[in-house]
Amino acid sequence: MVVSYKHLDLRRNKKACSMAKIIQETTRKMSQLCRKIVQVDLRWGVLKRVSFVGNLFRFIWNRLVVCSVAGSPAQYRKLPLRDPSSSPPPTAAPTSTGYDSDSDLVNLKISLLGDCHIGKTTFLIKYVGDEQEKRSLQMEGLNLMDKTLSVEGARISFRIWDVAGDKRSLDQIPMACKDAVAILIMFDLTSRCTLNSVVGWYSEARKWNQSAIPILIGTKFDDFVRLPPDVQWTIVTQARAYARAMKATLFFSSATHNINVNKIFKFIMAKLFNLPWTVERNLTVGEPIIDF
Repeated sequence: MVVSYKHLDLRRNKKACSMAKIIQETTRKMSQLCRKIVQVDLRWGVLKRVSFVGNLFRFIWNRLVVCSVAGSPAQYRKLPLRDPSSSPPPTAAPTSTGYDSDSDLVNLKISLLGDCHIGKTTFLIKYVGDEQEKRSLQMEGLNLMDKTLSVEGARISFRIWDVAGDKRSLDQIPMACKDAVAILIMFDLTSRCTLNSVVGWYSEARKWNQSAIPILIGTKFDDFVRLPPDVQWTIVTQARAYARAMKATLFFSSATHNINVNKIFKFIMAKLFNLPWTVERNLTVGEPIIDF
């Protein structure tokens, strides 16, 4: 049987076409398989990253402290609210001022500075109460008092470091101010020299703590209102100028009549935890000043 070259060429062309189609189809399937493998790898990589980030977030959250005393006050935003029907919250590590081992207690350190005999201790006793004052811890140049309260389901403990106002107590300022969330600088409203001293107290405090909330407090308002109006006006003007220079909130207070004592600590809580603050400024001479 004789086969022409023409027929041989046709057969060869058909086989070549079939082979090309097979190779093309195989290549297409391999490409699809490769894409699927790549997609699986990408998805697996994403899942691993998501899992890692989720575990990291849970790790950080479980160890998150309500306040970081070395940080900025802007970091204090929410209280660890507790639902009585739910299980107890995870234990939060206490701050560096923690003297209470209760796991649900948030410890906040506050420093109190000012000259001698301006009413600092009387102011504190009015706030913490006589019984708590009896349990205060007294050291050379320092007086430590505690006040525990409940705010929106969270237990907050203030430990207040009262530095004596004499020159021998200046060495206690670093220990008293370090890690404090607020620094209260006090002066006697009836004594101009104690008002002039607040600049020095503020400067010393800021050497050891740049982030604490500054509050300037004038004490003995009940005696201050007996001064002549022009003297009152001069003291108010000077105190407001100092407060602006310190970027501090100014309060006039009286421990004897409990004027603005509790408000000062409520203001601290509002600043730390972003709570509502409804008190308005009062700049009327002859009334207890609140300037912020």
